[in-house]
This record gives sequence, C-alpha cells and structure tokens, in this order.
Amino acid sequence: MDFMKIAVTGSTGLIGAELVRSLRADGHQVLRLVRRRPDAPDEVEWDPLRQYVDAAGLAGCEAAVHLAGAGVADHRWTAAYKKEIRDSRVLGTAALAEALASLDVPPKVLVSGSAIGYYGDTGDRPVDESAPPGDGFLSRVCVEWEEAAAPAEEAGIRTVFARTGLVVSREGGAWAKLIPLFKAGLGGRLGSGRQYWSFVSLHDEVAALRFLLDAEDFSGPVNLTAPEPVTNAEVTAAMSRLLHRPALFPVPAPAMRLALGEAAGDILSSQRVLPSRLLSAGFAFAFPSVEDALGAALA
Repeated sequence: MDFMKIAVTGSTGLIGAELVRSLRADGHQVLRLVRRRPDAPDEVEWDPLRQYVDAAGLAGCEAAVHLAGAGVADHRWTAAYKKEIRDSRVLGTAALAEALASLDVPPKVLVSGSAIGYYGDTGDRPVDESAPPGDGFLSRVCVEWEEAAAPAEEAGIRTVFARTGLVVSREGGAWAKLIPLFKAGLGGRLGSGRQYWSFVSLHDEVAALRFLLDAEDFSGPVNLTAPEPVTNAEVTAAMSRLLHRPALFPVPAPAMRLALGEAAGDILSSQRVLPSRLLSAGFAFAFPSVEDALGAALA
C-alpha cells in the first residue's frame, strides 16, 4: 500500500484504535472523525445521529474506514437502545457516504463496517458471502446499514462491507467479559453450547481491513471471520485449557434471557460463517484457530 490519507470513524473503539495505530506505524496519515469540536489537526467533526459531517475536513482523503456504531452488547435491548443501535449505524453510514460523495475528488475506497449478524441464526449450516440475510433485528439492521452506503457506491467509490465476527481480545467485546470469569474459575458454556461462534483475532481483523483498503478488485460484502468457526462448547474448552481453570458453571438459556432480555438471542444464536472471499484471494490468517486467537489475546 502506498502512503495514504485515510479517514477513520470509530477510532476510539476496540478495532478502530488498533487500526489507527497500525496505519500510523506504517506511515499513513489518519484523520479521525470525532463527535465534538476538534482539538487536534488530525480530527474532523461529525455527528452521525444528526447526519452532519465536516466534509471540507475530509478533502484529500484517498480512503475511508467506517467503524462507528453503538455497542450491540453494551446495554439491555430496550426499544430506545435498539433504536440507538440502528440509528448510529444507518444514519452515520448515510452521512459519511454522502460527505465522501460530495468531495471534488472522492476517495478511491470506503471500507464500511457491517457484521455477521446479517445472516441471522444459521444453525450448523456453513454460510459465506453469497448467503441471503436473516430475518431478526440484527439482520435487518445490517441490511439497512449496508444499503445506507449507496451514495458512495453511486459516486464511483469502491465500497466494501466488512462483515465482522466476534473479535477475540481481552480489551473489548465478548471476550473481555468472558476472560475474567474464566480466570476466576467461574466460566462455563452458554446455553446448550452447540451454537457456532464465528470469531476473528484482533490482529487478523486489522490485517483484513488493511487488505481490503488495498485490494482494488474487492467490493461488496466480505466476511471477516477466521476460517475455523467453533461451537461455544469448544470455545469454553479452549478457554479452560489456556487459562488452566475448570469450566464448571454453565449458564442456562432461560437465565440468560432473564438477565439480558432480547439481547440474549444474539449470544445464543448460531452463526457458522466462512470467509470465502478472503480465502479465495489468498489472505493468510495469522491466528486461524480459536486456540491461536485466544493465545494471542492472552499473551
């Protein structure tokens, strides 16, 4: 990749912060979109819910990576929080896509965040990018999320939808909550344990995003998941082995639903997602197995 000027939303999140660090370490200029008045030369103001972007601040950008959105597992899914999950993604994507399209010289590429929630509950059936969307709340959000990038596509910007799986890291996401429990000897399978978890190491997530920035023949959906999805029971066993702790405390599905409400459905659903397009392009995963990914996160 030649040195580029790259705009990034969600730059303080788990993935965004690591992506910005990686890009800057290799000499790229990164502009971070922030939801306040900028106080540094590398910041550009935006307000996704008001659909405002300081488009002038994006002039000269050759690429953009859009990762902003309210955390799906951060709160119980009340009607108000479901609206925030949806609006933070759909309205923010539309605002950014329109701002990029309005530039005198639009960027060459927009890598826009999405999620494997697009596919809904697939049971033990493997799916790749050719599969249709599911019919649950997260599936509907993902469909709208991707459709909101239409202004960028219509302006001729190569647009990629990075459908990310469960990112393995002790700094955030599902594993940041699981690791302390397992370290304390309080871990166990969730529900039946038969549901598939399609994961990706943080290292491979960032490497894949950078690959997509540079892969000129890539557009449309791309699954950012490791090539070896595993069941929750297998995740539990791997955590127990790596942390040298028993995993004796399963959480029954009814208890999860009581504690988490509708959000429990996302944890208990099964998504066996394969990264067919990345594999066909020769992308090499540094941490393809769940033990590899967990080992990297715990190192």
